[in-house]
Amino acid sequence: MIQTMLQLSTIEELRIHIKAARQQGKKIGFVPTMGFLHEGHLSLVKAAREKCDLVVMSIFVNPLQFGPNEDFERYPRDIERDSKMAAEAGVDLLFTPSVEEMYPKPILTTVSVANVTTPLCGASRPGHFDGVSTVVLKLFSIVQPDCAFFGQKDAQQVAVVTQMVQDLSIPVEVIPCPIVREADGLAMSSRNVYLSAEERAQALVLSQSLQQASAWLKEGRPLDEIKQRIKQMIADKPLAEIDYVEILRYPELQPVENEVSGQTIIVALAVRFGKTRLIDNLIAEIR
Repeated sequence: MIQTMLQLSTIEELRIHIKAARQQGKKIGFVPTMGFLHEGHLSLVKAAREKCDLVVMSIFVNPLQFGPNEDFERYPRDIERDSKMAAEAGVDLLFTPSVEEMYPKPILTTVSVANVTTPLCGASRPGHFDGVSTVVLKLFSIVQPDCAFFGQKDAQQVAVVTQMVQDLSIPVEVIPCPIVREADGLAMSSRNVYLSAEERAQALVLSQSLQQASAWLKEGRPLDEIKQRIKQMIADKPLAEIDYVEILRYPELQPVENEVSGQTIIVALAVRFGKTRLIDNLIAEIR
């Protein structure tokens, strides 16, 4: 059954409905997205529905988090399709602002989170996480949710937003949700539509190498050896161009200390197939 969903494009409209929900004592869940929805996004809506009374989703392709040579202009967009999917998934309020609505003037205030933004995507996409932190804080200010739901595929983003919320005493519970995968293991991503058939077939090496990494961790192999084995697996695919393969402590995203047992680690990958950059990860506790 399709819910009665309201689609709103202005901050003022959304705030009116949020205020009314607050006055009724409703618990508000928030799912921020850049649209071109897939089952991964819908799993966040499901988690929000289970925990909250009112589910707000935003669809906003945020220019602040794209570098000058990145895919802002060609990032996939289909608001009509997304609106239908959001309604069917149980979203109550769909917020679809324009860039002019979110940034009516050049923005002079940005949010910068240190340390957790330095490695991984922060190293290869300078300024990216300043853009993420700034738009998320702005959206939190607009929506004022009790809970916000983020996919663990963007594990560094989860770590950055969680750090920001802790440091700035923002009254939002950040809830990470598991990676959703295609039947063949490929992590769901809006960017998967860019892949040719051959690129997509070779991209399966990401999830396959993480499965192997899980087995190697259980065998107690040294982390450096695991890292090199993953790199070799990926390098064997002729269309793969490695951006990074890293093993770090999570959520601190700092080097793993010598005493590995008892630590939570992330095995994080970013690899290009043609013009498409894909990320994937495995989070594991070392026993």
